[in-house]
Amino acid sequence: MKTFKMISVDLIRDSKEMPITLEDGIVINQENTSRSWVLELFIDQKYEAFFNELKTSGELFNTKVVISYPENEPAHFEVVTYSVKRIGDYLSVLLRGTLKRARRKYAESLLADLIEEGLTGEALLTKFEHDMKTRPTLKRDQ
Repeated sequence: MKTFKMISVDLIRDSKEMPITLEDGIVINQENTSRSWVLELFIDQKYEAFFNELKTSGELFNTKVVISYPENEPAHFEVVTYSVKRIGDYLSVLLRGTLKRARRKYAESLLADLIEEGLTGEALLTKFEHDMKTRPTLKRDQ
């Protein structure tokens, strides 16, 4: 198994991103034949009802996770909520799933999307610089 520091996580449901504020988090590659991963989110208890609902429903959903360093490209996972437990004043949420697909170069894909939208010149550069910092979900990832 390999573990990685989780820097940020967004849930993607109905093509909308929902950032989850982390106190801490780890990503575990289980390196098994199922190629499964475990994401542990250590978060505020305000999310308890939301994640319990996801756990009860068994809903499969997508996540966008930045691992190790803020400037890394996000990894996309398809997960289910496996466990929701209170730990002190916080919540431990375990998500289990698989990498959605091999990551590709975010910058090139973003640039292609922006050009496809018809942006050129200074507008293209400004939007590209902004989106490289905020890393929105690309059209190709939806």
